[in-house]
Parts: sequence; structure tokens; C-alpha cells
Amino acid sequence: ILIYMSIFIYGAQVMRGVIEEKTSRLIEVLVSSVKPFQLMAGKIIGVGLVGLTQFVLWIGLSAAISYSVGHSMTSQNPLYTFMHNLGSSAGYELSCFIFYWVTGFLFYSSLFAAVGSAVDSETETQQFMFPITLPLLFTYILSVSYLFQAPDSALAQWLSIIPLSAPVAMMVRIPFGVPGWQLALSMALMIGGFLFSTYVAARIYRVGILMYGKKTNFKELAKWIFYPA
Repeated sequence: ILIYMSIFIYGAQVMRGVIEEKTSRLIEVLVSSVKPFQLMAGKIIGVGLVGLTQFVLWIGLSAAISYSVGHSMTSQNPLYTFMHNLGSSAGYELSCFIFYWVTGFLFYSSLFAAVGSAVDSETETQQFMFPITLPLLFTYILSVSYLFQAPDSALAQWLSIIPLSAPVAMMVRIPFGVPGWQLALSMALMIGGFLFSTYVAARIYRVGILMYGKKTNFKELAKWIFYPA
């Protein structure tokens, strides 16, 4: 749930920032000093670090509370056993959470930045946002209704490997145990996925940020990707 919500919240911040800079014509001043890719990367990394800082604070506070509660209980207390078992696997799950949040954010926020550069107002983003976010929304709905009941099903395995849905699906499966090769494959595809999405988004971004007053569709975006640098 945290990954799903934060990707939408912080990704939307990246998109709105691009739209604001474009509509105010501030982008024309900025691209005279830096390359479009550097501008896009700086915006994504900046927003991402804000989100990561918030998560670190939340996790640190939660760990401190858990530590205090755990030491105030006796070993016979069932809650003590639960806290102990949770702590023994928390490092592994926390590492996976950070990895999938970072790569998922980079993957989707680059696409959000590309969408922001292709439109002149936030109301025009719906036609592009729905196809991009549909896989993540679909996986989120399944995660609270089906995936946690069948974490080893074929559907769960495929969703946890495909980059569009892996940030949510894999975090549902990890507490139940995931084969090492599946986790390694999923992580490798996530890294490759955000590198590819960043490349494609950068190609769209460099053209779109200087386009004004033109209705854009997916066919037009595809042409922008292949425009010569």
C-alpha cells in the first residue's frame, strides 16, 4: 500500500512540476543552461529524495517504538514472540522495500515527467495517465483480494517479475518466501525497466517541453522518441 500510494503521490509531484515550469515558460530559461535530460533527472531525484527521507523517518520511529515495546514484555507474551519474529526478518524485507520503492519510483516518475512535458495543463494528462498506471492499479486491487491468499500462483509470480507491477506484487509475496532466482530476475528487470523508461521519457521530454498549444496523442509521442538528437 505504501509503495502504491507513494509512487502516485510523488510521481504526480514530478508531473505537476514539469507542467508548471512549461506553462510559466520557465523551462525555456532552464534548458538554456542545462540539458533536458539533466533537468528531468534532477527533478526526479529531488522529489525521490524527499520521499525517501520521509520513509526513513517513519521506519526509524517505528523501529524505536517496536524496540521499546519488545523490551517491556516477557518472553511468554504472544506479542513478544510476534515482535521477535518480525524483527528477525525485518532487515531483509526492509531492504527489498527500499529497492522496490526506489526502482518503482524511478520507473513511473520518468513516465510521469514525459506525460507532463507532452501537455499544457493537468486536465490533459488523463488520456496518458490511465494506460500507464492501469497495471499498477490492477496489481494493487489484486494484492488486497487475491495475491496474499495465493502468493505462489502463476499470476502472482508473473506480476512480481514484470516491472510495471513488480513493486507491489513482489512486496506481497516476500513475507511468504520467494525463490532466490525469481527475486534476482525481478530485481534485474526492475533495473533494466527504469533505465529503459528513463531513456524513452528523456526522448519525449526533450521535445515536449518546448511544444505549446498542440494536442498530443500516443502516435505523436512515438514520433518524438525517434527524433534525432
